[in-house]
Amino acid sequence: MSEQSAYAAAGVDIEAGDRAVELMKEWVAKTRRPEVMGDIGGFVGLFDASALARYEHPVLATSTDGVGTKVAIAQALDRHDTIGFDLVGMVVDDLVVCGAEPLFMTDYIACGKVDPERIAAIVKGIAMACSEAGCALLGGETAEHPGLLGPDEYDLAGAATGVVERDQILGAERVVAGDVLLAMESSGLHSNGYSLVRRVFRTSGWALDRHVSELGQTLGEELLTPTRIYARDCLAVIEAVEVHAMSHITGGGLANNLARIIPASCEARIDRTTWQPPPIFRLIQHLGEISDPDLAATFNMGVGMVAVLPSAVVDEAVHLLAGRGLRAWVCGSVMPANAGNDKRVSLFGQHVVG
Repeated sequence: MSEQSAYAAAGVDIEAGDRAVELMKEWVAKTRRPEVMGDIGGFVGLFDASALARYEHPVLATSTDGVGTKVAIAQALDRHDTIGFDLVGMVVDDLVVCGAEPLFMTDYIACGKVDPERIAAIVKGIAMACSEAGCALLGGETAEHPGLLGPDEYDLAGAATGVVERDQILGAERVVAGDVLLAMESSGLHSNGYSLVRRVFRTSGWALDRHVSELGQTLGEELLTPTRIYARDCLAVIEAVEVHAMSHITGGGLANNLARIIPASCEARIDRTTWQPPPIFRLIQHLGEISDPDLAATFNMGVGMVAVLPSAVVDEAVHLLAGRGLRAWVCGSVMPANAGNDKRVSLFGQHVVG
């Protein structure tokens, strides 16, 4: 038995992997930046670092993440061209909070069996999202894991690199009392809390093809709504006005993520009366009998990104984002910390329920 046929007998199809690469080339090419060297298919992706010469003191930033169990929804619906937006959003929007411009990204897809069309659809979504974020999809890997994953199962992860001028790095050290919190609207659940979400709907007997009037679409369509990508919007705000810090609202919810950029000398106060969360969050709470604190500690509740900036520039930032199709609003403020209070973020008021 030849080496290749023996490998195929073990469940690994090299020819299918090669076909997947051919199918994805078109979409990867659409993410190409001038600094990218070479083509897809090599052992490494090459990026011309001489482009960083325009920076006085360039600092590289890196981030890595996956999409969690949201992949189970994509697999159940047999729709694979949107999950890439979740991957890219989770990675590049962690980069942008320090002020870094995403330069390039690599991905890793593990699957039980390579289906070339399915892999190409996944990579198409990743590539489209990279284009939206302004970064190149520089390379990746598709690995077949028969026996570990089922034939229709897969998981994906990615990593990205960005660059920021050293004296322009955003963070807690820039935040001062008197700053305001500018919330940016999420597209829904994004890519967090899906283990809980799936359990709630499974226990409640709700099928993914069930049309839900308050959502205006089927449950599956709602749960597969792609993560919003904020990278270019945030960079546009950073370039236009003074920004002190940003927080990407992912696992842990609004308070826990915002606490990471609030200095010990300050406290952020979030006014929940300033926005109404999308219906999906209350639906999950109702069906799962989840308390308000648990809900808020798990999901973004309709806020995907928060910028901390001086009050004098907030109107300009809101107007700029509105022009880019992104709703933003003041959701709170930064105050001096009370003596003996080590809580960085406080939430008050109740969300308006429509």
